[in-house]
Amino acid sequence: MYTEEDVRRLRWQSRRGMLELDVLFVPFVEEAFTELDLEDQDRFVQLLTCEDTELFVWLMEREVPEDPNMQRIVRIILDRVQPTAG
Repeated sequence: MYTEEDVRRLRWQSRRGMLELDVLFVPFVEEAFTELDLEDQDRFVQLLTCEDTELFVWLMEREVPEDPNMQRIVRIILDRVQPTAG
């Protein structure tokens, strides 16, 4: 379980070198992270260890991560910012 201090630390780690990543990650941590189940929270923490260049191509949907865990958390983030039309 992640404490409020952990979430504050993750918010700081979510500030990346690319604005495109900042605008996805920071609001995600602030608005959605605590609602995830523990396994998905762990996936997000693991995602933050990836290089910005990898993250960028995944989140711009130019490539799909090989790791199924990274595929899952990237999809969760993208689904949150790209709601399906309906």
